[in-house]
Amino acid sequence: MPGRRVRQALVRGIARAALRALGVRLVVRGRRLRPGALLVANHVSWLDPLVLLALGPASIVAKHDVRAWPVVGAVAAAGGTIFIDRTRPRTLPATVGAVAAALRRGRSVAAFPEGTTTCGAGRGAFRPALFQAAVDAGAPVVPLDIRYDSPAAAFVGDDTLYASIRRVTAARRLTVTLTVGAPLHPEPGASRRVLARAAAAAVSPPAAPGHGFTLAA
Repeated sequence: MPGRRVRQALVRGIARAALRALGVRLVVRGRRLRPGALLVANHVSWLDPLVLLALGPASIVAKHDVRAWPVVGAVAAAGGTIFIDRTRPRTLPATVGAVAAALRRGRSVAAFPEGTTTCGAGRGAFRPALFQAAVDAGAPVVPLDIRYDSPAAAFVGDDTLYASIRRVTAARRLTVTLTVGAPLHPEPGASRRVLARAAAAAVSPPAAPGHGFTLAA
């Protein structure tokens, strides 16, 4: 639909402009993205949704708190983000259904399966629930590795959003490298848990000391 494509292009442009305004340079490496895939990425920074929105046309699954975040919330909402309330687990099947429906329509959906931000060498496991959407829709799963060149981007522990924003703006210049991995093609009836583990394993290993700061996967 032309209207949706125009909106997606506008959101992508706004996300890229927001990253530039914050002094964040985006570098994309790896394979070319195809529509209709579940994109799963590691997660440590409030910048991550902007990074994925700047990558290309895809809806994002994000916690409902993101809607209230400065800049990120407005751009995410305009991009058709699927907001979830993690305090209400009973809504999860509906979220999985919404993601599967979008995938069946040939749309890509991006998510952070860790469910929270992590940083450094210790990475969180991918929660399997959303992978069921890819199994149900017969859609490929594409692992994405997000990596920053400075710990200034981290948003973990007792850190506040505004403290993290101040740190990013004070850094003046950050580079985030997003690497697109090879797609995983689940067979009908595949185990979402096995698929989640395979996707987590496909994300690039953490950077060695002195070679950048990895946003955990």
